[in-house]
Amino acid sequence: MTIRIGIGGWSFEPWRGTFYPAGLPQKRELEFAGQHLTAIEINSTFYGRQKPESFANWAKAVPDGFQFSVKASRYAVNRKQLAEGAESIEKFLTQGFTELGDRLGPILWQFAATKAFDRYDFARFLDLLPETQDGVPLRHALEPRHESFRDPEFYALARARNMAIVFADSDVYPAIDEPTADFTYARLQRTQDDVPTGYDDTALDDWAAKAQSWAKRDRDAFIFFIAGAKVRNPAAARALIERLK
Repeated sequence: MTIRIGIGGWSFEPWRGTFYPAGLPQKRELEFAGQHLTAIEINSTFYGRQKPESFANWAKAVPDGFQFSVKASRYAVNRKQLAEGAESIEKFLTQGFTELGDRLGPILWQFAATKAFDRYDFARFLDLLPETQDGVPLRHALEPRHESFRDPEFYALARARNMAIVFADSDVYPAIDEPTADFTYARLQRTQDDVPTGYDDTALDDWAAKAQSWAKRDRDAFIFFIAGAKVRNPAAARALIERLK
C-alpha cells in the first residue's frame, strides 16, 4: 500500500520564496520538490514532446520511491473521434518517457469538458492504449470531464483494462469515485488563496482518511493538488503528507 502526493509541474514563479527557498537556483527546483513531495504530474507532455534525455535527467533529480505521472498529448485526446487518434497516441508513447524508469507513475489521459461518453468510440480508443511501452509496464488513468461518463458501461470498460477513473475534487467536473483499477488517481482542485495550506485543517484531515481508504481499497493512491489557488498547492501537498506519516 503506497500513497504518493504531489503537485502539477515544478516550475511556477510564485512558488519561489513560498515553496522554494529564496535564492534557490531554478535548476535545483525539481531536486528540492523531490525532497518534500512524493509525486509530480508532468504537464508539459500535454502540449508537446519532450526529449528522452530530459526524462532521464528528471529521474536522476528525485529520490527512490518518487514517481512522475505523465499527462498524455492534447493531440491524442482533444478530437471528435478518439479512436482516430492512433498516430498521435503513438507519437506520445514513443517520446522516451520510459527513461523515467522506476520513477514512472501513471499516464494521465484528460478529455475535453465537451467530450461526452460514446461507448463504441471510447472502447476503440482504450484498445489503443498498450499495457507496456519499451518493455515497461504502463498504468493508465482516465479523466472524463463530462457528466455523461457517470455510466456503468464506462466503468466496465475501464475495469476490464485495469484503468483508473480520475477522481476530481472540483466545482466544475464530475467527482467519480469508482474502483476500476489497482490504483486510485485523484486531482484536488479547490485550494483557496486565503488558506495557507490551500485546504483547511478539517478538509485535509478528511483527505488523509480518504487517501488511506483508497490505498487500502486499490493498493496504491496518487493524489495531486492541481489548479485552484496554485500558489498554495505545494503547501497543501506537504500538509497532507505530514498527516499520513
